[in-house]
Amino acid sequence: MSWSKLKQQLESFLSPSLQGKVEYRATGYRYLPDKAGICYIAVDKKNMLNMNDAATLIKWYTSEQEIKSDSSIDIRISSEQIEDVRKDTDGKIPEDRLIVIARSRKLSELSKELMAAQASLSKSNFITVANQFLSTPIEESIESKDILLNILALVDRRVGKKRILNMSEKIKLKHPAVQYFYELRLGTV
Repeated sequence: MSWSKLKQQLESFLSPSLQGKVEYRATGYRYLPDKAGICYIAVDKKNMLNMNDAATLIKWYTSEQEIKSDSSIDIRISSEQIEDVRKDTDGKIPEDRLIVIARSRKLSELSKELMAAQASLSKSNFITVANQFLSTPIEESIESKDILLNILALVDRRVGKKRILNMSEKIKLKHPAVQYFYELRLGTV
């Protein structure tokens, strides 16, 4: 599907209160076919979610370090995870240290998930995710771990006032970009 047709379909699903406020934009390079171009979502003509950010790698590192050093993150460690660490270390590590190692592994997994979610998207990836959004039920897009699917679902007219108000707790666990678009939509409800 061409970009203009896709953009038209996405904007037809925008909540009426966000029409004219939220835009989908893309740049293309006519004479550089190997260059993918970039996509972004603009709010009031200001780029809010850039799909190709040069500083992404720096953000990944700082996000990982913030997660690992944040002592307020409550991670539940199961006995199976502790047992996995015990097996990996041949039982030579003291019991209290096993919990620390298991917690560290779990935090690393969490930060890797966050980094994968923050991955820089090119125009072609945006088009792929947007087509996926248009062909899947809105509930799947809301529950997805994909940032872009979450954002597209939040600005969608099929998500009503009651559902927006009921998802406040889930949104706290999502990426800051998703939280921004949630607050934007919540402001129009």
